[in-house]
Amino acid sequence: MRNCVLIIESDKSVGHFLQMKLESEGFTCLLDNTGESAVDLAGQRQVDLIILDPDAPMKGGHEILEKVRAVSTLPVIYLSENGSVDAKVRALDAGADDYLSKPYATKELVARVRAALRRHDEPAIVVDPSYTIRDLYIYPDRHEVRVGDEYIDLTKKEFDLLLFLAKNKNRVLTRQQILEEVWGYGYVGNTNIVDVYVRYLRSKIDEKIGRKYIHTIRGIGYVVRD
Repeated sequence: MRNCVLIIESDKSVGHFLQMKLESEGFTCLLDNTGESAVDLAGQRQVDLIILDPDAPMKGGHEILEKVRAVSTLPVIYLSENGSVDAKVRALDAGADDYLSKPYATKELVARVRAALRRHDEPAIVVDPSYTIRDLYIYPDRHEVRVGDEYIDLTKKEFDLLLFLAKNKNRVLTRQQILEEVWGYGYVGNTNIVDVYVRYLRSKIDEKIGRKYIHTIRGIGYVVRD
């Protein structure tokens, strides 16, 4: 079980106290007083669990949780002064894994951190991928992409683009079709965004694996083929 914990707490003294207690129990801790690093660290799998004070960060706990959940399923534990049932229900429904009301015993927090990490480390039920492109497997329910046993780390938008291409395997898609489906009909911005994200996918998949999965059809768009 890995044990890197990100503590998001705007009160520096409280944050350092939690860091000291967790590190004394064998955890590695990162401390963030604003919550700015949460999405990047979670998306890059640099941390294994987040302790989040939803009352304190500049961005607000629910906003941070929503952005983390867009890129990762890692455990998130709320520490809040609001001990009402409604507040707990809202947090858990929003994607928090656990909720502790202040004041709390640090022993209990440590135990809950260990329990959350154990649950997260349990082997997932192996299911058939929903979509395949040769030896590339896409699992939409788990937001996962693999080539053989190798995990491909994609952002949410990269995943959405690859999934749309896979759903239309062997069918040539225009840039406009991709833009409308992946970015939405109301997207306002650089129309070259499709080409940019195709390059991102190629750098993470085609170039990394050494095989071509995404083909350019000049003057039209893109296609993935078996």
